[in-house]
Amino acid sequence: MRAVAQPLTQELVLPRRSPTLEALRRLIRHRSAQVGFFLLGLMVFTAIFAEAIAPYDPIKPLPNVQRRSPPCIHLLGCPRDRPQHLFGIDGNNRDLFSRVVHGSRLSLQIGFSTITFAIIVGGLLGAIAGYAGGWLDNAIMRVMDVILAFPSLLLAIAIVSVLGPGLINALLAIGFVSIPVYARIVRASVLAVKELDYVMAARAVGASPLRLLFVHILPNALTPLIVQGTLGIATAILDAAALSFLGLGAEVPKPEWGLMLGEERNSVFNAPHLVFFPGIAIMLTVLAFNLLGDGLRDALDPRLSGRGYERR
Repeated sequence: MRAVAQPLTQELVLPRRSPTLEALRRLIRHRSAQVGFFLLGLMVFTAIFAEAIAPYDPIKPLPNVQRRSPPCIHLLGCPRDRPQHLFGIDGNNRDLFSRVVHGSRLSLQIGFSTITFAIIVGGLLGAIAGYAGGWLDNAIMRVMDVILAFPSLLLAIAIVSVLGPGLINALLAIGFVSIPVYARIVRASVLAVKELDYVMAARAVGASPLRLLFVHILPNALTPLIVQGTLGIATAILDAAALSFLGLGAEVPKPEWGLMLGEERNSVFNAPHLVFFPGIAIMLTVLAFNLLGDGLRDALDPRLSGRGYERR
């Protein structure tokens, strides 16, 4: 019996990837995101294994060392009879490398905690305003507009001045001034999503307002919030460093990068390494989150990359 030949024009059906896998694939291939992932991974690794990486206690002064001595690296000609200090000694006889390493943990905690607080509060306010509309929308957004009218850092300084100096109060102030940004973003996304056909269909079959908002609308309105949250972590770290530099954030002797800069700001000419290394740490951390945020923006919205979805 002769086999029946298959038609040459048979369509080849290829499985399509889910939107999540497509976005992840674009994110992995994004050059800026790759650099951001590398820097952020290095920072997270340093924060997790700070005790193993740091050779000395970041708070306890060291005996028999010279204050503000320059870096001593044996491979670069430092005498073997002297202890090795990669970043030198600060003004309180503490190993600067150990303080910078432990500062990565504190800075990441500051960034994630403040932005998580701002996203939760601002996201809920924006979602309620966008879904409810009417006078409630106007009331919430006018309050957000008033907060946005003040420069964020100056408003944070004013809040900390009222509450009192301290890291917790600084975190609350930074989170508070960040709320309006996320409220406006979520409100705009909810206004766009709630008019789509699948939301109208869910409303027609009797879905409750809470189910409509938290099941059908919010999960599809989170893309700009994720991107802004990633970029907001960098801003929160900068604001926390600025408050600590002014003496309103972390308190001595915590190993916080902004506090290190504030303590040694008068030594910028006679001991520049004491401000150089904490400054570089802040710059690399902020750069990592900014690059990752740019990659997330292009991956979650392929129209911004100018390529669109790839054809298969």
